[in-house]
Amino acid sequence: MSNAIMNNIYNHYLTTYAPRSTTQYDTHKKSELRGIYNSIVKLNKESPWYLDINSAATQEYAISLKENARLLHNTIASLGGLDEERSLAQKAAYSTDPDSVSASYIGAAGEESDSAPQFEISVNALASPQENMGSYLPDEPVALAPDTYSFDVAINDLNYEFQFNINAGDTNRAVQERLVRLINNADIGIRAHVDAGSSRSSIRLTSTAMGLPEGRNSIFHISDDRTSKAAGVVDYLGLNYMSRQPSNSSFLLNGEEHSTSSNTFTIGQQFEVELKAVTPEDAPVTIGLKTDIESLTDNINSLIGGYNTFVSAANSYQESQTLSSRLSREMGAIAYRYTGGMADMGIRLQSDNTISIDEELLRETASGPGGPASYQALKGFAHALVQKTSQVSLNPMNYVNRTIVAYKNPGHNFPSPYATSAYSGMMFNSYC
Repeated sequence: MSNAIMNNIYNHYLTTYAPRSTTQYDTHKKSELRGIYNSIVKLNKESPWYLDINSAATQEYAISLKENARLLHNTIASLGGLDEERSLAQKAAYSTDPDSVSASYIGAAGEESDSAPQFEISVNALASPQENMGSYLPDEPVALAPDTYSFDVAINDLNYEFQFNINAGDTNRAVQERLVRLINNADIGIRAHVDAGSSRSSIRLTSTAMGLPEGRNSIFHISDDRTSKAAGVVDYLGLNYMSRQPSNSSFLLNGEEHSTSSNTFTIGQQFEVELKAVTPEDAPVTIGLKTDIESLTDNINSLIGGYNTFVSAANSYQESQTLSSRLSREMGAIAYRYTGGMADMGIRLQSDNTISIDEELLRETASGPGGPASYQALKGFAHALVQKTSQVSLNPMNYVNRTIVAYKNPGHNFPSPYATSAYSGMMFNSYC
């Protein structure tokens, strides 16, 4: 299988199923990977054989379960780690103007506040994407002869060829809309849409990446000089006219000038900063650490928010996937076990197995006598969720309706590491 095909598969997987990009918590030591493999082998040793899943909706549901479990697992890990004693101990960052510059703390949990100094940031310019603006054409029949046309797009050190037909009677607008769908469905790092006026329309192409690649003056390039089918569509539609060149960000960090190719970057391996808007020259944004009480309440809100997102995702499949209700009930049972110890903080279990928070009561409890020391129930809750998400990640097929073909002969079978990994082949079904 070629690298281009593998790249398409990977991009399809991330954009279709993954709720967010990978994080530092998705990396693992060899011992951890070995432990996961051994758990899968043990889980499958006595597992029965099932019929294959052919429903696209069911396949998407199974992959969604695994990815949402990964999301909740990573959310808990980001709040202080997966160890119960360190849970919810992560510091939280603040920004005096989050609409212009937002920040999150990525340093080690429990690190002393004095080791993370404050910063002042003034934003002079944001990193911007490349934009190509095509020719504005009237909504009339295409001036190109009916044929199969193609053009090449070079982006991220890869080359893609797009082929399409122009038929007799096709209008400029119809061809533009066809190409927009073709480019967007390919998902190669370019967003396309039709800019339409009262009588004329054009194709606008915008890169998803920002900033200038090192040694280059563009992110993508379009041509049909050496394409395999009929040429001429690039010049006709004006696809290679760069209306805005990509540019890097420009900002002052504690008075020193800096530039990055992205609007998101890290400072001192402690803060992750996102530039959102240009700031006034005399109004720099201050970035620093919140107090322990503020960090704790932020962590609690993140934990409950991650739990609610996971449960809501499971609830959304209850009409089409009956076993998703079992997962929702199991998550609710975990929450019920700990809500008795969290009620005084304004944390309560709802009828749909989500959790509500009384923010005022939570802040009052956090700042009261014994404050952070009274959150053992929350730490136990977080630890129980880590164990549950690991179980769902190992075998999301446990919550899928499947037909059993045969039971194995107990004690007389070979371990199989592959049965629970049926979902890993689902994303390849339309490619292989």
